[in-house]
Amino acid sequence: MKILHLDKNHNSLIRDLKKRGYINVEAYKMSLEEIKSIINEFDGVVIRSRFKIDPDFLKNGKKIKFIARVGSGTENIDIQYLKKRKIKLISAPEGNSNAVGEHTVGLILSLLNKLNLANDSVKNKLWIREKFRGYEIENKIVGIIGYGNTGKSLAKKLTGFNVKEIIFYDIIKKTKDSIARQVSIEELQNKSNILSIHTPQNKYSIGMINKDFIEKMKNPFWLINTARGSAVKIKDLIDGLKNKKILGAALDVLEYEKKSFEDTFNGNINEDFLDLIKNEKIILTPHIAGWTHESHSKLAKIIVEKIVKDFPV
Repeated sequence: MKILHLDKNHNSLIRDLKKRGYINVEAYKMSLEEIKSIINEFDGVVIRSRFKIDPDFLKNGKKIKFIARVGSGTENIDIQYLKKRKIKLISAPEGNSNAVGEHTVGLILSLLNKLNLANDSVKNKLWIREKFRGYEIENKIVGIIGYGNTGKSLAKKLTGFNVKEIIFYDIIKKTKDSIARQVSIEELQNKSNILSIHTPQNKYSIGMINKDFIEKMKNPFWLINTARGSAVKIKDLIDGLKNKKILGAALDVLEYEKKSFEDTFNGNINEDFLDLIKNEKIILTPHIAGWTHESHSKLAKIIVEKIVKDFPV
């Protein structure tokens, strides 16, 4: 079985597939047109985010049996077309859920305690304390939107902080959870002091955190997004900060990220981004919540296991 690799991943991914008898071709620098011209030779494709997997991409891939996405998000993959072609979609949402959960906790702590600002102050030889007096997570109500792998990972980690309650909203009715309580979106908006987003990108989540949503939040709140940038309307976020409905925000993802994350700032810089970087109540990281050394190898291991299970040689 011959597999085309479009993005560089952990070395163990190709190494372990090779050990099991798979033929691997690395095409990290090939253009889209070059890949489309050779895809007919392959049985499977391994990708992170470099290209959109759609009918045009797969038109010549008559032998393709699977698409393996090394990560959790599948918004750049035409899932319905894959189903029509009976092409298996493999992903690994469990591979970086712990990393995302830990990163989210780090962002919450940094945001509530102004650690980024205090760090900059000391490095500028300013020893100011009162300005950086923070808030504790203890006795806060944490609301989570999206209770899949990463939402559950965050909830589990928050149990050690003596929070008042962990509540979550999810469009899928969940079975009883021992850590968090499923609530309506209205109850989540009425109770949350801290709000963390853990949704996939879909028609329900795009633009979800907008002016209307923010206005319906009863309490001033801190917002964290380590999911997909499309969930939060940046202009409405900035307005929420100005009118003090939002106390601060930590964003690992941005509304205008490109499908290949590394290309996000190639070209014109979005004006909203300029407003973000000027605002002291904003913490930004470059889509690295799930980007740890451990998750790097976990993702590779899970993808190999799933390919071997479904398509043995």
